[in-house]
Amino acid sequence: MTTTHTHMRREVEEIPQAVARLLDRSGTVLEQAGKDLRRRDPAFAITVARGSSSHAATYLKYVSELELGLPFAPVGPSVASIYGAKLRLKGAACISVSQSGKSPDIVALAQSARAQGALTIALTNTADSPLPRDSDHAVDIMAGPELSVAATKTFVNSIVAGLGLLAHAAGDEKLLSALKALPEQLQKAIDCDWSALTGALEGRSSLFVLGRGPSSAIASEAALKFKETCGIHAEAYSAAEVMHGPMALVGGGFPVVALAARDAAEPSVAASADALVARQGAVFATSALATQAARLPFVATGHPLTDALPLVVSFYAFVEAFARHRGLNPDMPRNLRKVTETV
Repeated sequence: MTTTHTHMRREVEEIPQAVARLLDRSGTVLEQAGKDLRRRDPAFAITVARGSSSHAATYLKYVSELELGLPFAPVGPSVASIYGAKLRLKGAACISVSQSGKSPDIVALAQSARAQGALTIALTNTADSPLPRDSDHAVDIMAGPELSVAATKTFVNSIVAGLGLLAHAAGDEKLLSALKALPEQLQKAIDCDWSALTGALEGRSSLFVLGRGPSSAIASEAALKFKETCGIHAEAYSAAEVMHGPMALVGGGFPVVALAARDAAEPSVAASADALVARQGAVFATSALATQAARLPFVATGHPLTDALPLVVSFYAFVEAFARHRGLNPDMPRNLRKVTETV
């Protein structure tokens, strides 16, 4: 494949505009849902999602726990759709994240949660799908049509929508202001050059992607995209967990990408990155605190809860180009299709 005009590349370039559109057109719904979440004051919340949407839900889990002290737990959709279990969710909140809004298992669990008395909130890119119809609050993430199989702008907009929801629930004006600044910052992130990774990945069939806190969700998303678009086996780990068993694989130039955000976890991510260099890993880090790992350029947002988001945009720009470098079409991953409906 030689063209640079893939659907994936165009959609990565649309991310700043998609985020601005979301904040403009769905701002009122986010405020209403956030205030309802604050009013109901649930003891805990669950998330329902699969694929890239589950990584977005992981990001929101960390933000909720850091911002609201509200614990989030992912629940497997098959609990309702396959096993028919009825969870005790009275007084809880349930946030469902789905691009299509119609996967039967996700819809089934959201319906069950609502029937059991949970406050249900849907984040979806398809406003007329079953999921928003069966939820107390439905947020259209306004990403627009996404033609590439690999999700990019829907992933980012799902997180931004969740951040807006939680910021309103917390009454956090600083986070709301940080969200307004995101489109410009994400535009800059597209231009961050991560091509230095190319040489380290040549001839390799596996790598680690590290994160911690919100950036762990970005690491999981990056690992998935390496598999989807490049045919490379990638595993995401906490920068703490990798120092246990997984570290046994590092050596002989084994590639590692450490995604550090400007938050309380940055020193530990940078320290892990440097420690893996000492074990002969080919390590790259998005942190000026790393002294041994090679540094990847990044855009700092000035807010610890949004700072990991530009990292995924820079990564998307890189991985699309790297897939083409490997002679692959990132729009059409082998064995995959755009919408996967599981029972």
